Amino acid sequence: MVSLPKLRPIDPPSAAFLLAESKNQPMHVGGLQLYEKPEDAGPDFVRELFEAATSSDEEVMPLFRKHPHRSVKTAGQLFWRDDDQFDIEHHVRHNALPTPGRIRELLDLCGRLHSTRLDWERPLWEAHLIEGLADGRVAMYTKIHHGLVDGISAMRLMASTMSSDPDERGMAAPWAARAVRTKKRDTDTPATDAAATLASLPGDALRTAIGVTAEAAGMPGALIKTLSKGVRNETSTLSLHTPKTMFNRNITSARRFAAQDWPIERIRAIGKATGTTINDVVLAMCGGAIRTYLLEHDALPDSPLVAMVPIGLKAKESHLPSAEGGNAVGAVMARLGTDLADPADRLEAVNKSMKDGKDALKSLTPVQILAMSAIGQAPAVLGPALRLQGIVRSPYNLIISNVPGPRTTQYWNGAKLVGNYPLSIPINGMALNITCTSYDGNMDFGLTGCRRTVPHLQRLLTFLDDEVAALEKAAGVS
Repeated sequence: MVSLPKLRPIDPPSAAFLLAESKNQPMHVGGLQLYEKPEDAGPDFVRELFEAATSSDEEVMPLFRKHPHRSVKTAGQLFWRDDDQFDIEHHVRHNALPTPGRIRELLDLCGRLHSTRLDWERPLWEAHLIEGLADGRVAMYTKIHHGLVDGISAMRLMASTMSSDPDERGMAAPWAARAVRTKKRDTDTPATDAAATLASLPGDALRTAIGVTAEAAGMPGALIKTLSKGVRNETSTLSLHTPKTMFNRNITSARRFAAQDWPIERIRAIGKATGTTINDVVLAMCGGAIRTYLLEHDALPDSPLVAMVPIGLKAKESHLPSAEGGNAVGAVMARLGTDLADPADRLEAVNKSMKDGKDALKSLTPVQILAMSAIGQAPAVLGPALRLQGIVRSPYNLIISNVPGPRTTQYWNGAKLVGNYPLSIPINGMALNITCTSYDGNMDFGLTGCRRTVPHLQRLLTFLDDEVAALEKAAGVS
């Protein structure tokens, strides 16, 4: 007798991402990696990578073999079910770009691949090896459902298969069981789980707050303090003064993707000259670019746009108690200064907003930070999940995440990683998401938007570049 595949419960945060999914709102995250072939690569290099990655001899880790399942026997509840007919060639695919093989064609393909939902009847992930770029480079686009793993964990899993040795060969694909190995953390800034943990803030906050009586007793005071700052339009984990923009509408299923990188040294020099942080400069870049974009569409509101920014606060710097001296994780609703014409004024406004937000979190315990951050983003999460768009107003206009990545050059089977661009999740009421990650001296930006709601998304790359130059001029650096 053939035994039935094993069923495992799905935790509430993961189930929430699965249940929030709809035709117009796929809930997967993705990544685009660009590689230069090794000097000794033959004409069949990409085909050989594909064959190695799909080999029947390569065991696939359990994470990549399970899919969601519910039935009458599970009383309608969601469970993870092992795929007893797993087909690696369905999940790993070999693609080629049409002529002329520009980056434009690559980004368009990624946008189209990112538009389609993953099939619940199979494990919720795909990987596409892509050749045909005119300059000879190779790309890999991956996508994985947020209910299966968060975007940051997916990036770390990808990084775990990399090596700093260009001569190392026989390296595993990210989905292979042997891919998971211990590596020394190698990032530009102290690592935080801010962006990753934010995905599970509502569930984690509720579970933790209920489980810790003393902390739960202090929640009303923290809530009153947060609401008070929100009513006064002061930066905290909650925003009550978010303007409605062209980004804050219902979306379609089609996606557009734009990506580019800038040297971190340029961004750091602006921050050093102005007494601001790299993250402040990134936010000011985004604020200036969005201002220009909205002006071009005659759609700029009078009040500044608000971005939800995941942050990690060191316990010893934020006066937050921590048994392990780790990081307190939260979210700040940052004003982007889009109402200000001068780039120096925008950067100053962003810096003040972020400083106020971090100061607001300093008076809270880690549990309260989680809970207040969850309350601040609850309308954005629950609105799509409960189909309340148009009834529940979004607490922010977009998400801007800045995730630390490897500082040194990385290789995969001799291929040099030259770009690492994240793709994220637009949702109903929030049609644009900007995520960037540092890698090998660059800040790699990935912009994901609804193709219809955010037309000509690539224009934002031009405006981001213009904003870097404008900030350099304002800061007096070249």
